[in-house]
Amino acid sequence: MGKAIMVQGCTSSAGKSYLTAALCRALANEGLRVAPFKAQNMSNNAGVTPAGLEMGRAQLVQARAARVTPDVRMNPVLLKPEADTRSQVVLLGQVSREITELPWRERKAHLWPHVQVALHSLLAEFDVVVIEGAGSPAEVNLRGSDIVNMRVALEAQAGVLLAADIDRGGAFAHLLGTWHCLTPEERGLLRGFILNRFRGDARLLSPAPEWLQEQTGVPTVGVIPMLDVTLPEEDGVWLDSRAAATDADAGFVAIARLPRVSNLDEFAPLGPLARWVSRPDELAGARAVIIPGSKSTAADLNWLRQTGLAAGITRLAGAGVPVLGVCGGLQMLGQSIRDPHGIEGRVPGAGVPGLGLLDLHTEFMPDKTTVQTTFTDPETGFALTGYEIHHGQTRAGGGVQTLAPGLLWRQGNVRGTYLHGLLENPAYLERFLGWAGLPLPPGLDSLDARLDAIAAQVRAGLDWSVIEGML
Repeated sequence: MGKAIMVQGCTSSAGKSYLTAALCRALANEGLRVAPFKAQNMSNNAGVTPAGLEMGRAQLVQARAARVTPDVRMNPVLLKPEADTRSQVVLLGQVSREITELPWRERKAHLWPHVQVALHSLLAEFDVVVIEGAGSPAEVNLRGSDIVNMRVALEAQAGVLLAADIDRGGAFAHLLGTWHCLTPEERGLLRGFILNRFRGDARLLSPAPEWLQEQTGVPTVGVIPMLDVTLPEEDGVWLDSRAAATDADAGFVAIARLPRVSNLDEFAPLGPLARWVSRPDELAGARAVIIPGSKSTAADLNWLRQTGLAAGITRLAGAGVPVLGVCGGLQMLGQSIRDPHGIEGRVPGAGVPGLGLLDLHTEFMPDKTTVQTTFTDPETGFALTGYEIHHGQTRAGGGVQTLAPGLLWRQGNVRGTYLHGLLENPAYLERFLGWAGLPLPPGLDSLDARLDAIAAQVRAGLDWSVIEGML
């Protein structure tokens, strides 16, 4: 059986996904067979495996870091929020409508056996399984329904590294308070604390780490600097913390900040040219507009109308500004959206009118399309690769040009696609920005180069002998 290392955090967005990816690459670089694992992920940032199954984007990146083929066992449960109190349950890569309909606290009995099987099968096949927790293990109100934090650590007998985001402040209180919320058996799995996203001189931390070890018996085994190396994001938390860095006079690409935005990481290649907008006045100076994917298309379309963004986008489209809709954004640009089976809500709906910028009509169907896709765009001649995740089936009217059946349409300067990752194709990105009269942004290193960079820096910031001892 393989060994298990687990990264947990004092809070959401403490850097767990980042640290897990770094450990996967660092251990793979040592010749070990490594697999990532996250029992339950809550995120609308999802992708598709080569087998055509759906899993969290973070675990897809971690599999890349480990140099292994993505497998839904690495993320057996994916929760995709559709509203504040409702999430779609994706079990082993496929939507489970039965479990989706269950109350939250009743799901554990149905999900935990699948988590156990997936975890133990990976432990049987790999030398090391690097496990990521979710949120914080200190949520005592969730202890009874836990299938992702200490329940998994105990099942795998994993050595646990607990990370705090020191850039937020209060890191030592977070670590101590989390330790106090654990049971004695759970505390026995803790092998070290990590201070993540540190700026400054680490020598100035003393005597806090020593004090913390006196209080808990757990050493601080790593101080990881604030790293300027981006990875695809797990969720939308970062939208709240990244202000627009673009100069409106120089032009930018406006991306609608939908309440239930999905797959937002696919726009990372836009770099500093991207600006997420929530109000129509923020469209001033936009050279292009993107409506991204959504987990609640009709509700987010209503939000576009309520905020005035719908009218603003329509005006820009009429002025010749390039507009691109991706997946849910494509559906919003059409003439109509129908949900006769109640896919986006419990009550089947008759339908809502779209923005009318593309002569398309969409109907949500019970079966979800999840597939990796490659096709040639006749407009540009480029071979394009990406993935599809959608319930909607879209038919074209006579007013729109079908560039790729079921995948890509154009009506003047407005385009819509079901292909997630379209702008991750460098040639198409350059052409899209050319239509907008914008230059290519400073190039990001390849994903593999970024994974190597964070692995090297995280390893340097850790007491690696502790990691070796856990193995």
